[in-house]
Amino acid sequence: MDINYMISKAKVYFNLMPDKDDEQGIIDQISSGVSFRGANLWVLIFAIFIASLGLNVNSTAVIIGAMLISPLMGPIIGMGLAVGINDLELLKRAAKNFSVATGISVLTATIYFIITPLGDAQSELLARTSPTLYDVLIAFCGGAAGIIALCTRGKGNVIPGVAIATALMPPLCTAGYGLATGHFLYFLGAFYLFFINTVFIALATYCGVRLMHFQRHEFASADLAIKARRLIMGIVVVTMLPATVVTVFIVRRSIFENNVRKFVKTELTQPGTQIISSDVEKDSMQLRIVAVGREITDVMQASAERHMELYGMKGYQLRIIQGVQTDSILTLNNRLSSINTTREADRQQLLELSAKNTTLTNRLEGYTRYESMSAALRPELKVLFPQVSAIGLAPMAESVADSARQAHFVMALVTTPASHRLSVSERQMLHDWLQARIIADSILVVEK
Repeated sequence: MDINYMISKAKVYFNLMPDKDDEQGIIDQISSGVSFRGANLWVLIFAIFIASLGLNVNSTAVIIGAMLISPLMGPIIGMGLAVGINDLELLKRAAKNFSVATGISVLTATIYFIITPLGDAQSELLARTSPTLYDVLIAFCGGAAGIIALCTRGKGNVIPGVAIATALMPPLCTAGYGLATGHFLYFLGAFYLFFINTVFIALATYCGVRLMHFQRHEFASADLAIKARRLIMGIVVVTMLPATVVTVFIVRRSIFENNVRKFVKTELTQPGTQIISSDVEKDSMQLRIVAVGREITDVMQASAERHMELYGMKGYQLRIIQGVQTDSILTLNNRLSSINTTREADRQQLLELSAKNTTLTNRLEGYTRYESMSAALRPELKVLFPQVSAIGLAPMAESVADSARQAHFVMALVTTPASHRLSVSERQMLHDWLQARIIADSILVVEK
């Protein structure tokens, strides 16, 4: 088939010009969306608050809602259009309004994150702190879809999708979080992501305008046109460089981790052996494998270590922890557990001994108390009952029938001469007097 025929057919399918809308109407529509005052400004502030809330509570749905109502795309597309048609006045107005909108957005997000009680950085927020080359591609493709939808008839629902894909609001909110919490690396990463989105949405708009042959204003001189093109290319290259470096680092790390997984699966996996973990220690150039089950033999280890270079791990050493070493760890854990159990048993025994000691001390205090009490009663006893020559008090306990309670009574042993025994009435008087002086359930008087 003729190659020229195929190219002509492809041009028919991919030609945008038949669907192009009124050019002046498109320019007027984009120019009107550049300004930020009144309703547009309030919508922006509320969209920033909604996006900040979504990042704060880690809600993807809320963040998407904020992106849909955000008017930030207006001045960015306006700058791309202005560069594409060489309209310096529109470029100045779009850049001014873009700067105002960006400043207000960051300020609003900073105020929110200062006053919010939820201060932790969630995954949705952290995802906006490390831009890569993929974010460049997303911004460019999203911007291209956006300008094509704006410039053609039957726009459909492309613009909301572009707003979600390019995600202008979350990076600004994350930048505000970085300022509010003092995490300036978060601020720089998030603001860089926002700058990437801005530059490449504008670049896609510029390319789309040129592709659809918009009428351009003429520069005052050819030198000025050359300088403008160089400035655009310089901004694009400078914006892409850091993202490219970060992307290369991420891709290399991903490839290395994938190689480690392949190495473990191919070289060390065998029936009866389970690989618990595989950790790479880059400082010491070691790959540490923890395995249980069937032992990985020395021959297998040596063979695997020789093949490490094939998996991008040249210079790394293979260290496998298994078998006896694993058993030793388990034995050590068992010994530690046994020691802890013994210590707990000793502690319980000490508590029991302490309780017994307290009980015995209380009993001893009871006996010594009655000894001192009997000595204190003797002077009064000599006056009231002269025939009593001595008295001794001793505490006693007796279980009460049909009750778990013990009755505490005091036995009073009195000494009287054989010729002067206490009469019944005198014994009762002695009993009543002791009952009044001694606190006890009952008094038992025994005469000797």
